Amino acid sequence: MAQTKVRMAMVGGGEGAFIGAIHRIAARLDNQIELVAGCFSSQAERSAAMAAQLGISTARCYDSYQQLFAAEAQLPPEQRIEFVTIVTPNHLHFPVAKAALLAGFHVLSDKPATLSLDEALQLQALVQQTGLRYGLTHTYAAYPMAQQARLLVQQGHLGAVRRVAVSYPQGWLADKADSDSSAQAQWRLDPARSGVSGCFADIGTHAFQLAEFISALQVTELCADLATVIDGRQLDDDGSALLRFNNGARGTLLASQVCAGMGNGLQISVYGELGSLSWLQEQPNQLLVQMRGQPQQTWQAGTDNSYLAPQVRAWCRTPAGHPEGYLEAFANIYRDFALALRQPTASNLAAGIEQAVRGMAFVQAAVVSSRQNAAWVSLAGQYTFTG
Repeated sequence: MAQTKVRMAMVGGGEGAFIGAIHRIAARLDNQIELVAGCFSSQAERSAAMAAQLGISTARCYDSYQQLFAAEAQLPPEQRIEFVTIVTPNHLHFPVAKAALLAGFHVLSDKPATLSLDEALQLQALVQQTGLRYGLTHTYAAYPMAQQARLLVQQGHLGAVRRVAVSYPQGWLADKADSDSSAQAQWRLDPARSGVSGCFADIGTHAFQLAEFISALQVTELCADLATVIDGRQLDDDGSALLRFNNGARGTLLASQVCAGMGNGLQISVYGELGSLSWLQEQPNQLLVQMRGQPQQTWQAGTDNSYLAPQVRAWCRTPAGHPEGYLEAFANIYRDFALALRQPTASNLAAGIEQAVRGMAFVQAAVVSSRQNAAWVSLAGQYTFTG
């Protein structure tokens, strides 16, 4: 007998919301998940309009996330949702996740996990208390060649890691008019909805997570210089940081949304005692490996490339030379999350609650450091920071 699809609800992702559509495409790609319910907007009419577009039953389109979880919990187990995906502005991530967990539902959330580190720590306690699964969609770590890069580091291919350099330049907010005319930009630059940081919370968290993920190390301290380049904005739109890792390695991190002309230029290099590797998100199917005294190697994604690790080939969907990218990486997270709900011992590509807490510790440590004229700040020492 064929196994039923995992039943999903969505909170957020209404008309005009870019990331909601991405999540829905990713959830559908492997035919393992079915979107059956949702609250797509805080405005009931807009939520209903999106539900109609998606073919969601009127009875399972809700006016609020509280109503969604209360009603779904009353349905028979074989009908009710199994998890919720959260694609709202940052300030709603924690209350929606909290309500879902307390109602007995697993959570997959867009990043960052919460509005503040205090909320992230409360969320961590709730996840541990309920025993439910929590995932965070740090998409770039789900690209096959990012996974291969991490394995090469873990297997000692580069020797001991000495330096990590990660940068994430974008240009979509390079002019004041860019944010004045964009609802997507406005909430990201609003402290009430974004938190204590703009750019570093939005894309700096991606760069930070990828640096720790591929290097298989943890940042212990940082010094950061955050800036608001465009007059009138309330939060940072540009910044950089120096990093110290738990093995003694050093690193640099740049995150900016005012680099005119740039698209989505996330890239990372890891330098070890024997060699180095580099991965660029805009050329995601290639991993560049340079060993000391040897020609540069280009490792290529593809289901037929036997030199890739078996688990990496499992995350590839096409033969070498057929490009895969952002949507497929997102889908890898959804596929593995669904599998983990059916088989609790299965691996899961989604970052967990520990990475969620570390991401918020990074954001707040960067803000504290910048306010103190780029002083060195411990990540662990920020757990009492309140803004």
